[in-house]
Amino acid sequence: MHPKSKRLNSYVKLLSSNILLYLVSCTNSGFITPPVQPLGNSLNTRSSEQHPRFSYEGRYLVFASDRQGKRSIWLYDQINGRLLPLPGLNQPGTIQDQPDISADGRYIVYVSEQEGKQDIFVYDRQTSRADNITKNILGEVRHPTISGNGRLIAFESNRSGQWDIIIYDRGLNTPLSLPSQSDIGSQE
Repeated sequence: MHPKSKRLNSYVKLLSSNILLYLVSCTNSGFITPPVQPLGNSLNTRSSEQHPRFSYEGRYLVFASDRQGKRSIWLYDQINGRLLPLPGLNQPGTIQDQPDISADGRYIVYVSEQEGKQDIFVYDRQTSRADNITKNILGEVRHPTISGNGRLIAFESNRSGQWDIIIYDRGLNTPLSLPSQSDIGSQE
């Protein structure tokens, strides 16, 4: 094994047209990935697992999986080696994808498609409540990320006709757009 490969935190390997998620230890101990279990309470199944994101210290791993016949969000606790329940997050008739998690693992931000429209939701694990933060934004949204404290959420939106980055401040409950190139040019 090449010395640089020991420093990898995670990688995705394509195997038999299924994507399997592997965790790699940062030490010389090698792989720490649990074995594949068909529809078990494990990290990997014979279904597709994608979009892995760690909480700050690496205890929680949020990811999307097709393990129940539709794309859903799952949360794996590395310390206990099991999936954690997310009541109220994966709703019937919806598709959840592209998750990210706050530093402490309390908040999960993700894309949910309902009735053909994608929106970005923030799920609070303490209250089991999911809030739609983009319901009033026209256009498509994708690739959300959440700040460590769970207050700021950045995502891509094409509401202006091109893909731009939007920052949403949950403390103010308002979207804050990044300055455009013309705004930057006018300041020079």
